[in-house]
Amino acid sequence: MWRLSVIFFFLISPLSAGDTSQNSSTVAVQIFLDPAAPETSYGLMDGETFSVGLGRAGVTKEGLAFRGGSSLLGDFTVSAVLADDRFEMEEALVKQSGKSEAWLRENLFRNMSSIDFDGDGQGGEYGAGFIGLKPIDTRAEQPFHFGNYQGVFRWYSYAIHGTQDESRIGKCVTGGCINVGAGSLGALLQRLKVGDRVSISVRK
Repeated sequence: MWRLSVIFFFLISPLSAGDTSQNSSTVAVQIFLDPAAPETSYGLMDGETFSVGLGRAGVTKEGLAFRGGSSLLGDFTVSAVLADDRFEMEEALVKQSGKSEAWLRENLFRNMSSIDFDGDGQGGEYGAGFIGLKPIDTRAEQPFHFGNYQGVFRWYSYAIHGTQDESRIGKCVTGGCINVGAGSLGALLQRLKVGDRVSISVRK
């Protein structure tokens, strides 16, 4: 749930090693994680804070490869914004998928939403949207890819996304992605676009 914050500025920080394609040095969203006290983890956007959930295995340092169950730290660009009524994706990713943009627009998020990861007989694991994140630091090759899961074509990527169970927010329970509540996700989907910058760090 959003709440008013006294912070009304964007933070600007230097680019990480390996960056070749950053559109803007302004951070649109900052996320601060605390695996030891996950309920204190939060995000900051446009001067307002929101609660987040994080990986069940804690965090992985910037410059390393993403590992399932662990939230990756560092600076990122938004590589895609997916929802029922929105599709934005880097051109290189569309080409990598082997599908047309029209096919992806029509099918990708619906396919991803249909998958039942936790075995409760329901889909909707990503809530109303999925915001793909690409590390700016290119020292480690990332395992993100398109492929089939349970016979359904989908995209595997580090992301900010919603959840079908908001009791997961503020806990270390995800497969590594940052999850947020429906209200926060709606604001993020309205604000963020491909190329925007997101910073994820440990809360101090």
